[in-house]
Amino acid sequence: MTGISKKKATIYDLSVLSGASASTVSAVLNGSWRKRRIKETTAELIQKLANEHGYTANLQARGLRSSRSGLVGLLLPVHDNRYFSSMAQSFEAQARNRGQCPLVVSACRDPEEERQVVETLISYSIDELFIAGATDPDGVHAVCEKAGLKHVNIDLPGTLAPSIISDNYEGARMLTQAIIERAREDGPLSPDDVYLFGGRNDHASHERIRGFRDVKRALLGADPDICIQPTGYSPAMTARAFEVFYEGHGKLPRAFFVNSSINLEGLMRFLALHPHETFADIIVGCYDYDPFGSFLPFPVFMIRQDGEAMITKGFAILDANRPPVLTHLVQPSLVPPRTALTGPLDALKDIE
Repeated sequence: MTGISKKKATIYDLSVLSGASASTVSAVLNGSWRKRRIKETTAELIQKLANEHGYTANLQARGLRSSRSGLVGLLLPVHDNRYFSSMAQSFEAQARNRGQCPLVVSACRDPEEERQVVETLISYSIDELFIAGATDPDGVHAVCEKAGLKHVNIDLPGTLAPSIISDNYEGARMLTQAIIERAREDGPLSPDDVYLFGGRNDHASHERIRGFRDVKRALLGADPDICIQPTGYSPAMTARAFEVFYEGHGKLPRAFFVNSSINLEGLMRFLALHPHETFADIIVGCYDYDPFGSFLPFPVFMIRQDGEAMITKGFAILDANRPPVLTHLVQPSLVPPRTALTGPLDALKDIE
């Protein structure tokens, strides 16, 4: 025991320590233990011993033996966003649990950069790629297809590879209905009292706008085009849109839907420049989740997207042989505002 602890353990050392066969240890360390129906308790013991005794897989040697490097990539649009950073955290945890080494990169919503970054990842011999929120997923698909790289789209769909996305339409319906019903508690509401800020020319925005419009027509009878204010995913552009609206109307809309936490940041920039009375009676719906929304001095309904479920489904698709080119919907959930009495304390429980 003492001798093993002074050097990095091998598979055979871990076999002796765990009482499992070398092949069982290997299956646990390379992530194939579920397929071999090895008990989870056995896998947990071997993984614990591997961590305690400094076991590290020789990925280069493994690649020479199996034609696989053990590397799996995640391409993000940006890092500085709670939704995508949470998705990356889940991706890394699941990849490591499968005995793979995760690589996470971003391409700043630039289609040319997306293709170049993927070409670089391919040069490192990654085995699989998750393409999250890509501006041009089909362009990335062409690069992957040429290299024979297994890949799946996350968050935004493509037409040439399997995709896993939020049910943006249903999420938008839930969010729009929630802010309208909450605003109606304080008095009558007209179609001109409810706006949408944010979004761009992508599938998620189109579906959210469609859900927003359908609920407004059903509950308020109309949905004037002026009530849609596309700003892109830009805090500065969103802040400017609120400023223009305020200059023209002398107030903000009674209730409004912001398309992402990025657009919510734009609202915060605008509000920081105006007195409290400007936003004393507004109702906000944000299609993203951030626990800090609970601290704001007005009701904020939020949509929590299930990035962990998307990643789990993505790995399952990549494990399948010749998966069909389908778009799989993952249901988001509505997070209501906290009450004034318990909001800040409850919100702290959600902050990791």
